[in-house]
Amino acid sequence: MIHHHTADQQEHLMLPPQPDRVAIVTGGTDGIGFATARQLARLGMRVIIAGNNDDKAQDVVRRLKQETLNDKVEFLHCDLGSLRSVRQFVQHFKEKKIPLHVLVNNDRLHVGHRNHRKHTGTGRMFQLAFRPGDQRVACTQDKAGVMMVPQRKTRDGFEEHFGVNYLGHFLLTCLLLEALRASGAPGRHARVVSVSSATHYVGELHLDDLQGRRGYSAHGAYAQSKLALVLFTYHLQRLLAAQGSPVTANVADPGVVDTELYRHVFWGTRLVQKVFSRWMFKTPDEGAWTSVYAAVAPDLEGIGGRYLYNEKETRSLPL
Repeated sequence: MIHHHTADQQEHLMLPPQPDRVAIVTGGTDGIGFATARQLARLGMRVIIAGNNDDKAQDVVRRLKQETLNDKVEFLHCDLGSLRSVRQFVQHFKEKKIPLHVLVNNDRLHVGHRNHRKHTGTGRMFQLAFRPGDQRVACTQDKAGVMMVPQRKTRDGFEEHFGVNYLGHFLLTCLLLEALRASGAPGRHARVVSVSSATHYVGELHLDDLQGRRGYSAHGAYAQSKLALVLFTYHLQRLLAAQGSPVTANVADPGVVDTELYRHVFWGTRLVQKVFSRWMFKTPDEGAWTSVYAAVAPDLEGIGGRYLYNEKETRSLPL
């Protein structure tokens, strides 16, 4: 069993072993994604790391096998910034002829929960004041998300936040739905977990300008991509429920986590992170817990369309 400790309180979240289950998690070579992969591997899941840094991924695979005593950890190349690469990844996965019970659409770059933000009139969000404490297969990916990067495009010509954080995960999920449906069963649904962030609360979908051509804001582009992922997850759950499909879809918010994902944000934010991270930020392991909870917790069996934070349902932006 795995136990979870937060700074706010001592609580134990006991999850059953998952030796016969399969999951896919994007973003697993470092940060929250790596912590998610490690926790799933400790439950006995078969973990497939999908990434575009082959050398680093192999080191991660060896480390996960050593730390979890689980040799069912492997790597498949995938770049969410390339729709062709996503399709190739799915094809390679299907060639393995194994089931798929969990898909975690993880985000490598994020900012924290709504209680931890200060929103200025210019539309920027600065992390200046935080509240402390605040046979399954798992597949994780290296380039699974971007945050507040300079304006640039994916291989397919899409604005990078929207292309990687949303379109890549959208395509990956759609292409894997058949495998998820085939692997789920009444009483033991397959699960889709999409990792979003508090920035979705201030996000706006500009359907006539998804590429930010009229004026680019890194924060606005990131928030838009995370809002789109929340909308997609909710709509997916409605479709799955209407079809009576043995698959559920939920959103996980990791909160404010101390990772390298802040490298493109305002320098003052990075300084605060570096100096006060011990007291103001969650560790990657703590941030991963909501994703792991959404992926395997028995009390979420058959339940979808939820926005989860600190292993509890909370309200997202009304959609």
